[in-house]
Amino acid sequence: MRKVLVSGCLQGPALRYNATDVPVSSPIWERWSAEGRIVRFCPEIAVGFPVPRPPAEIVGGTAADVLSGAAVVREVSGSDVTGLFRLAARRTVDRAAAAGVALAVLVDGSPTCGSSKVYDGSFTGRTIPGRGVTAEELLRHGIPVFHEGQLQQAAELLEELEQAERSP
Repeated sequence: MRKVLVSGCLQGPALRYNATDVPVSSPIWERWSAEGRIVRFCPEIAVGFPVPRPPAEIVGGTAADVLSGAAVVREVSGSDVTGLFRLAARRTVDRAAAAGVALAVLVDGSPTCGSSKVYDGSFTGRTIPGRGVTAEELLRHGIPVFHEGQLQQAAELLEELEQAERSP
């Protein structure tokens, strides 16, 4: 049975930068939970960020640029936290590999986990199309990434992957 990596703030206590969670409830969550598929993981907690943590955004490029060293992640104060965001991404990939994760469902908008949008780097709350650093790293390692609004698509892909494994 393949596992699903889930952002910690999508299920359980408040782990986001502002100490709130993004509660998600659906028949898909309930089924995955009952089947023991969910691997709950917070990249930010894994590297020691406090909760709440100061807001941080990708500045000067994309998540791919952060991973290549061409852009940075800064806190609203201006502190460079790029190294911690890269480490968080690496630890998430390691956790996913160890758990046999087939795909990830990550909270959208975050500079860490955003799968389709991230804050624009201006600290104004505006979002732009793009991915967070962890989402980008998971994709680089062949792990499909979805956000909380794409549960049906994630469930369909999971079924396809498992069906392919069962076929001779």
